[in-house]
Amino acid sequence: MNALSYAFFNAIETCFRGFPVPCRTGLFPVGSPDRRAPVFLTGNYHLTVLRVKRALEGMNCYLLVANSKGYNVWCGAAGGHFTNHSVISALTTSGVQDRVDHRRVVLPQLAATGVEGREIKKRTGWTVLWGPVYAKDIPPYAANAFLKTREMRKVRFPAAHRLEMAVMWAFPFSIIASLLTLLIWPAFLLPVNLLLWGVPLLTFLSFPLYSRLLNPQAKRVENFSSYTIIFDFGKIPLILWVVFFAGLLALGVLTDQASWEFVLRWGFASLIVILIISIDLMGSTPLYKSGLHEDRILKVQLDVGKCEGAGFCEQVCPRDCYEVDYVHHTARIPRADLCVQCGACIVQCPFDALQFVSPGGEILSPETVRKYKLNMIGKRLVSV
Repeated sequence: MNALSYAFFNAIETCFRGFPVPCRTGLFPVGSPDRRAPVFLTGNYHLTVLRVKRALEGMNCYLLVANSKGYNVWCGAAGGHFTNHSVISALTTSGVQDRVDHRRVVLPQLAATGVEGREIKKRTGWTVLWGPVYAKDIPPYAANAFLKTREMRKVRFPAAHRLEMAVMWAFPFSIIASLLTLLIWPAFLLPVNLLLWGVPLLTFLSFPLYSRLLNPQAKRVENFSSYTIIFDFGKIPLILWVVFFAGLLALGVLTDQASWEFVLRWGFASLIVILIISIDLMGSTPLYKSGLHEDRILKVQLDVGKCEGAGFCEQVCPRDCYEVDYVHHTARIPRADLCVQCGACIVQCPFDALQFVSPGGEILSPETVRKYKLNMIGKRLVSV
């Protein structure tokens, strides 16, 4: 795919990033792979496949696309859409075993929340290597004898990714609002779109300024169930609204349009948009657990008596919470405050030395974390 086509599809699919967009599964040769060529596996979310293929350009390898039901690998694995079965099916039906002499497959690190490396090895004979978080790091990872650096293991939320999330929120809402505005309020088509694009851009691009104020363990208001997360953000939506509305008011004064009607109309509209985005602001970032998920209040507990320091926890943790002493075969969690409760470390630990524990002391066992994944509102009801 040439650069222009890549840019076009990348832009279009970023607009629809909030929806599953499946593509064809199967085995795809990249370059001129021989029988020693590495095998990389990912889910069939089209935007991911597009970016992985782009990252693999110049390499000689195989890309195996497994069925994740059109979800990206992190959401798919966490929600039970990208599972052991997905990987096993791809490895055993694609014909890849007839193309290479080895039995090593590189999976995306973020799939470790739902795919068990040991189970894949047991049922197929293929050894799972956990690759880097981002596709762009695949070439240097492969060049480094398939060893990840510390930076390759960590998720980030840079400006480019924040811009993508702003577009993901703004695009569908602006399309719906534009159609309604054309029918009942055509004169305000431009202001409505400025509002619907301006608020998400402000919210996500300014994220570093207020990110430390977010509280993923805030308690919910009684009798409001999942949706009380609106109140968990405290003053943040109000601060964002004041900043945005101050800009609107200044624009109104400069264009001589400021009036009580202007203040009430756009003040109320911008507040509603900010509250909608704030419902799952943390879940729209890779740095926090979704506020809609009950797991956000859990902590990972390490049983040092069971730990043998294999290091799987360190290799799959997307927030670099762990440090492993490979000499004394011990692990510790010095950066536990960064944990996003993804459960990847619990799923991959071969000694069951890790588990979730609630503030009240209730235990969520490794067996439960492996078997039950999160539904849309963050409850572990999806059996795999």
